Amino acid sequence: MADLHIAIRRDGGGIAAQIAAELRRSIRDGRLLAGVRLPSSRDLARDLQVSRGVVVEAYEQLVAEGFLMSKVGLGTVVCPNAGGREPAPERERAPVCVPGHGHRPTSPDLSQFPRERWLAALKHVMATVPTGALDYGDPAGVPELREELASYLSRVRAAAVRPENVVVVGGVAQGLSLTLHVLGGMRLAVEDPTSNRQIPLLRRSGARLVPVPVDGSGIDVEGVRGADAVLLTPAHQYPTGVVLSPERRTRLIEWGGLILEDDYDAEFRFDRDPVGCLQGLAPDRVVLCGSISKAMAPGLRLGWVVAPANLAEGVRQARGELDLGSPVIEQYALAHFLRTGGYDRHLRKMRRLYRRRRDALVTELARQLPEISVQGIEAGLHVHLALPEHWDEERFAAEALAVGIAAEPLAPMRFAPGPPGAVVGFARLAEHHAAEAVRALKVRMSGQSLD
Repeated sequence: MADLHIAIRRDGGGIAAQIAAELRRSIRDGRLLAGVRLPSSRDLARDLQVSRGVVVEAYEQLVAEGFLMSKVGLGTVVCPNAGGREPAPERERAPVCVPGHGHRPTSPDLSQFPRERWLAALKHVMATVPTGALDYGDPAGVPELREELASYLSRVRAAAVRPENVVVVGGVAQGLSLTLHVLGGMRLAVEDPTSNRQIPLLRRSGARLVPVPVDGSGIDVEGVRGADAVLLTPAHQYPTGVVLSPERRTRLIEWGGLILEDDYDAEFRFDRDPVGCLQGLAPDRVVLCGSISKAMAPGLRLGWVVAPANLAEGVRQARGELDLGSPVIEQYALAHFLRTGGYDRHLRKMRRLYRRRRDALVTELARQLPEISVQGIEAGLHVHLALPEHWDEERFAAEALAVGIAAEPLAPMRFAPGPPGAVVGFARLAEHHAAEAVRALKVRMSGQSLD
C-alpha cells in the first residue's frame, strides 16, 4: 500500500477536488504507477485529518475518470494505461477502455458496480428473511420484488402496473422468449435494423419475423400492419438510437395489435425529457420487458415482464414449467435496493458518468473525424455512426476495437442492405482517453503514420 504526499489548502474549499487533483497529477507524472494500491479511504482520511466521505468522493471521481479502479480484495489501485509514461507507438498501444470484460458496445462499465451497497443488501436479506422464504417460491417472483418493481415502473416509466401483472425473469431475452412461447407461432414485426443477437432467440420461439424499416422517427407503422404483433425499442432504438416519435406512438397504439416493448436504454437519458413507456398508454395490449443489465450488471440475470393479466399468468406458468423461477436471495436483495433508494442513487451517479464519457467521445469524433455523422446521442450507452460511403464498416469496427473503442458493424443487424455504419459504445471509454483513442482510430483509417 502506497504512502501518499498530498498537499491540501484548508482555506481553499473543495477538499475532495483538491485530493483528486493531487492524485491525478501523481498518476500523470508517473509517481503513482499502474497497479499501485492506494490507502483505504479511512486510512487516508485519518492521515489528512479530513472526513472519510471527502476521500470517498475523490476516489469515486478518479474511478469515474478511469485513473483508479476498485476491486474486492485489492482495494483501490491505479488503472492500467492511466500513468504518464511515454506511450507506445500507435499500432502497438493497448486498448484504453475502462477495465472490464467483453467489447459489446451496449455493455455498462462493470467497474462501477455498487459492490458495497449490493453486499449490504445481501447481508440485510440473510439477516432478516425468514427461513421459509428460501424454499421454492412463486415462479412469478417473490412478492416483495414484484411490489417494488411495480412501484418503480409506475414512478419512473409512467407504467400502469400492479404487482400481479409483474413476472420476474432472467433478463429481457428470457422475458421475450417466454412471452412468445405463450403466444404461440405468429407473424412478429421487428425493427430493421435490429440486434442480430436477438434474431435466433425470436425464431427459436416460433415467431415468423417481418422486418419493418426504421427512420429518424422510429419504426414505420405502416409496415407493421398485417403482423400479429410488433417488437420494438421505443425509448432508444437499437442500433440507430432514435426515439419513437409522439405521432408514431399514437398511430402504433391505434393500430390495435399486440406490442412487445423492450424498454432498452430507458434508464439513461441525457439531452431530452423523460419519455414514458408505451405500456402506460395501453396496458391491455402492451407487454413491457426490462432488466437491470445495463443499469447494474448483465451477470445478475434479473429482469421483468409486465403483461395483461391473462398473459402474465401464462408467462408465470411457463416460467414454473421451465425452471421454477429466479434465485430468491438476489430477488430480495434487489427489492431492498429499490426500497432503500440505492438503485436510484446508483442510476443518478451513472447518468452523470456516462454523459461525460459520451460528451468526450462525441466531441473528439466531431473534431478529428468530421466526415462521420454521429446519431442517437440523446440517451443510452451507444451512438450510431453513419460512415462515409467509401468506408468499409467491418474494417472500421476492427480498427476501433484495436484502439479500445467498443464497436460493431451495422450490416449484420440489417435485413435489407443499407449505407455503411457502426455502433460504438462509450460506457467503458474513460474521458481522458477519448482524444487519444479517436486520434489512433483516425490514423488507422487513413493509413498514415504519426511522423
